[in-house]
Amino acid sequence: MVVTGEMESNVMEPESFWQFLQEMDPVWTTTVLLVPCVVVLTAGLFYLYSTVVGLLSKTSVRNKVVVITDALSGLGKECADVFHKGGARLILCGKSWEKLEELEDDLANASDPTLTFPSKLVLLDFGDMDSLPDVIAEILECYGCLDIVILNSSLKVKAPAQSVSLEMDKLLMDNNYFGPATLAKGLLPSMICRRTGHLLLVNSIQGKLAMPFRTAYSASKHAVQAFFDSLRSEVEEYGISVSTINHTFISASIEEAETPSKSICSLLYSKKPLGVTPEEAVTEIVKTLSNKRKEVLIAPSLPKMAVYARSFFPNVFFAVMAAGVKHAEASENM
Repeated sequence: MVVTGEMESNVMEPESFWQFLQEMDPVWTTTVLLVPCVVVLTAGLFYLYSTVVGLLSKTSVRNKVVVITDALSGLGKECADVFHKGGARLILCGKSWEKLEELEDDLANASDPTLTFPSKLVLLDFGDMDSLPDVIAEILECYGCLDIVILNSSLKVKAPAQSVSLEMDKLLMDNNYFGPATLAKGLLPSMICRRTGHLLLVNSIQGKLAMPFRTAYSASKHAVQAFFDSLRSEVEEYGISVSTINHTFISASIEEAETPSKSICSLLYSKKPLGVTPEEAVTEIVKTLSNKRKEVLIAPSLPKMAVYARSFFPNVFFAVMAAGVKHAEASENM
């Protein structure tokens, strides 16, 4: 009984607690009261945000036929996972049949088969333009119709312009421009007949501005950006949406991010810290599909400023790029 009395004497009554707070410094009192509220509110907002994104992914793709042109990339796998769990009828494309089968097995093992659909697999290599008519026919035969096409295939190269061969230039244009454009044109008649559909191009920020040592890559990204910008107006009367998402860089993980150089150019195009993860990119894709946004730029403030500077202050932009190249060369010679 004595122990119980001691324990009860250590319990602060509600009146004593408020009196204690009033005697404290006002700053400390505010901190004690606000910090837990802020923590709880922040946690609630994050939970609400994740819930909303999950609902959007399900409502925007459920029962929809979705084509992913490069399902084997980091972004493609993340898209496949989110859309598969959301109840989409996936058509997964890629260059390796074995890896496509592995992806199909992973998706099936990670989901409830009663709530999802088995994926269809199609071999697709934009480097082989002669195979595209057969690929288009095979995609259309999978379900007989299409709702969403995610064009996320891309080929990159970094080198001085004079050292890039004409064959490499053509290969870049096939993968980044001719391939997506040809595929879109081949699938459009099906969408036009149904007067519905959504073409979503995952493009680079270099579709908006060109960077040194990426002449062919930037040219291909500018070309495909212009193609889909023009196409958007042409197909709007048929109820078809066209969206473009321009990002700085999609990095699979922090470990895979390359060490940023000290050049000015690297601040505008680097895997770290200005890149986005596949999860972040897919979140934007889901929002874009749900809201039918026409154009999205995923980039921190500095790259966004560069895009605007290229449009409104081109001479300043070109001067900064030239200074960046000189700085990079000087660093290499040291």
